[in-house]
Amino acid sequence: MNSDTESRLQGRDFGRLARTQPPYLARWSRNVPFTVFILPALIVYSVVVILPLIQTFRYSFTNYDGLSPEYDFVGLENYRKTLSSEQLIEPFIRTLGFSLVVPLLVTVMAIPLALVLNGRFKTRNFQRASFFFPAVLSALFLGYSWTFILSSSKYGMINALLEKFGFGRQLLLADSDLAMWLIVLVVVWASVGWHACLYLANLQTIDPALLEAADIDGASAFQRFRFITLPHLTPAMTVSVALLIIGSLKVFDLPIAMTEGGPGRSTIMMTQSIMIQGLSSSRVGLASAMSFLFFLVIAVITFTQVTLMSRQGDEN
Repeated sequence: MNSDTESRLQGRDFGRLARTQPPYLARWSRNVPFTVFILPALIVYSVVVILPLIQTFRYSFTNYDGLSPEYDFVGLENYRKTLSSEQLIEPFIRTLGFSLVVPLLVTVMAIPLALVLNGRFKTRNFQRASFFFPAVLSALFLGYSWTFILSSSKYGMINALLEKFGFGRQLLLADSDLAMWLIVLVVVWASVGWHACLYLANLQTIDPALLEAADIDGASAFQRFRFITLPHLTPAMTVSVALLIIGSLKVFDLPIAMTEGGPGRSTIMMTQSIMIQGLSSSRVGLASAMSFLFFLVIAVITFTQVTLMSRQGDEN
């Protein structure tokens, strides 16, 4: 028997062996290379995210203060305090409102801006870079810069302009009713350009022939947007809104830089409230319960939003 014949027979034997393997074993053998590649990232993710999450969940049932190695099991007491204390619920409600208003305003402004930036004019690249630029800067830098601009003193840029035109000096960030809306305004201003560029990338994938055909058929500008442009923007909208909601729920640095939670407690967000309880008040158990509840809320909201918008995209 020559070598070619032996090779063919061995190949048949290996093929027969592969066909006789259990399906789960065959799938596992095919996935081994991918598992090896993803294993380092999975280990890092587990150490940085999964293990702290499990530890936080464990601490949430204790009176751990973050300092003493001794602590007692208190059951659901921390969760009861979190859900019954008006002082703890108020930042949660404020954060939820913030996470609804910011994505809505950014989306309403970013899509028209993307349509404008998609036009053909000489300075379009400069305009795109200008609107994108605030997203490059640190949130702390933006916060401190806007604190100076909105300062209630005579050195504040807005108050200086108001006085120049004969208006009285305004409290602005020192006004408890106005401070939160000014933070929303700054966040929207800093976010619109980045998300407009996200929509712009999707706009540039639309086949011009579709728009030309709609023009020939006599479709109005609104009809072209509703039936051609908007369906192409759905994937970008899913990503954009998800990022905005998650970022708004976790917002911390910009309110801290602008108001430090004041005046009073009018701009304290959920993340800052958790930090206050865990670090300043040494109530790590309570802060852990707040963190875990907040994590569940973020997970549910994000999953619901992505699911609904994905279904909307499939329908379009």
